[in-house]
Amino acid sequence: MVEIKTHQNFEDIPEKEWDALLEKNCSDVPFLRYGYLSSWWQYKGGGEWPEAELRIISVRKDGQLIGIAPLFSTAHEGRRKLLLLGSIEISDYLDFIHDPKYSGEFFELLFDFLAGEPFSDIHDLLLYNVPEHALTRAYVEKESQKHNWTVKTEQAYHTPIIHLAEDWDTYLAGIDKKQRHEIRRKMRRADEDPQEIRWYIVEEQEKLDEEIDAFFDLMVLDDEKKTFLTDTMREQMRSIIRWAFNEKILQLSFMTIAGNKAAAYLCFDFQDRIWVYNSGFDPQYREFSPGWVMLGYLIQHAIETGKKFFDFMRGDEDYKYRFGAADSHVLKIEINK
Repeated sequence: MVEIKTHQNFEDIPEKEWDALLEKNCSDVPFLRYGYLSSWWQYKGGGEWPEAELRIISVRKDGQLIGIAPLFSTAHEGRRKLLLLGSIEISDYLDFIHDPKYSGEFFELLFDFLAGEPFSDIHDLLLYNVPEHALTRAYVEKESQKHNWTVKTEQAYHTPIIHLAEDWDTYLAGIDKKQRHEIRRKMRRADEDPQEIRWYIVEEQEKLDEEIDAFFDLMVLDDEKKTFLTDTMREQMRSIIRWAFNEKILQLSFMTIAGNKAAAYLCFDFQDRIWVYNSGFDPQYREFSPGWVMLGYLIQHAIETGKKFFDFMRGDEDYKYRFGAADSHVLKIEINK
């Protein structure tokens, strides 16, 4: 027996059941976990979608949860659309959640359901940040064709990823000679500098809010990030950081120079990789190259703790490739009913 439902409350699907299904999914990413998406929904992506309606779809077979379409509807570009929860700006990887054993059945049931009366108000599905390796593209194109819906797929963002070596020296040997020299030189200078350059990962819960404030203080020293960090976005990010800390997947790290915070990276330490989410730097310490030096420390730490990948996520900034990242992409898939 198959049961398909629309939910307007996260609480309708137990968190443990949601995350257990996600662990079977080919896109098992932090941004699809129940805690992250429920936090995202609470603040509507930091204010990105003030007018939105939650429309999560669950599919069960003989009582077993086999798929979730984490969706919301909103007016966008003059038409009523369904988007993946987490869209667009602050969630780097998004997707449908389903057991690969039932992929074909899940997508067929989902698209038949979307074609029905409960979704007659919807003109389009707009799926942002779908990993290019995901099963979603093929199934979406197949099911859309059945319903005579048009599909347009394009690369939305670059997502450079370092495939980590087994040890630090092997990693360095695998990148450009000039870059290798620069990393070694800058890290050696930091290690030898008399001003006591240190770095650490936040581990104490009682200091977490203080460290979050310090991270925001570094972010707003960049004009673009200052604009991004509205009051609502601050609350959104604080909520996400607290969730990640409680889930033991937070890697919020700082570099200090003579006791002053000079740089910070907000990452997730999840599964076999480090996911680099955001950063902040104090320009008065530019001569010490704190961003580069700290990135070197984080990559070295990732290797030493057995990680396989160092994921820079969205953005094709040059420094990512200079540290040895290989290119990959996330997709934008638009379906017109």
